[in-house]
Amino acid sequence: MESNKEEKKSNNKILWILLLLLMGGNGAFGFLWWKEKNRADKVVIERQEVIIERDNVKTDLLRLQEEYSTLESSDKLVQAELETKRAEIAELIIQAEKHKGDAYIISKLRKETETLRTIMKHFVVQIDSLNTFSKTVIAEKDKVSADLTAEKSVTTQLTKDKDALQSTVNIGSILKAENPTVKGVKFKSGGTKEVETTKASRVERIKVSFVIGENKIAKKGVKPVYVRIMSPDGKEVTKSADEGNIVKFNGSKGYYAAKQDINYKNEEVAVDVLCGSPNGFLPGKYLIDIICDDVIVGQTSIMLK
Repeated sequence: MESNKEEKKSNNKILWILLLLLMGGNGAFGFLWWKEKNRADKVVIERQEVIIERDNVKTDLLRLQEEYSTLESSDKLVQAELETKRAEIAELIIQAEKHKGDAYIISKLRKETETLRTIMKHFVVQIDSLNTFSKTVIAEKDKVSADLTAEKSVTTQLTKDKDALQSTVNIGSILKAENPTVKGVKFKSGGTKEVETTKASRVERIKVSFVIGENKIAKKGVKPVYVRIMSPDGKEVTKSADEGNIVKFNGSKGYYAAKQDINYKNEEVAVDVLCGSPNGFLPGKYLIDIICDDVIVGQTSIMLK
């Protein structure tokens, strides 16, 4: 009987041990299940957040596309740039739809959308400046025509003719930067040899070359010629953001990247301007204005990789 009691007691211990092991296993399984569920819930939430951000980006792109569609310019270069940006926006909309679950791509699309909006503000200012200048010329022409028709007195007629001639001279005396070209350069041989490059990380200067054309009625003398550069992120390239680096143009003003004085004698003058940036150069497209006598006299652009 004592042997049976001991055996029964031993069996009870084994049962308790098995019970404890079973409870422990269930607890561990429950913990792992809870942890995996939390991870899955987190993944679902993150994916939902990415989709929501994608929808926001796509909405912003569609709005930006509509805003760009309202911009038009009689300037062929500006109009070509607008068409390029519209194509970029259309491609970004396709990418937003294609990569709706990719957080990295959606973040990149958000940055590109903000850059395009900043560039659009530059276009608005530029188009307004060109339109204002064009309207001024047309208004002056209409005024001269009306005065010539209305006035009958010889003295008044001569005065009007003189005013009309002066207005025409003022407009005709505006210089033009002909055949503008631009390239990225770095220097070798102690800074004496220029080497052309299109890679943004290697560019030390942006070199802008052009010819100030012949104009027999323009005023002679020393004239400062400014180069204004708008970077891909919508910022003006300048040595420092102080009053000394501001230039007026077409009724507006902004920071210039570099300037060069020329001695103008009513004849063609070849000009090369090297423009640096204290923060280096980003990859992307740079819009370039050439300014003389407070007027944009030429425009060009460059794409750095």
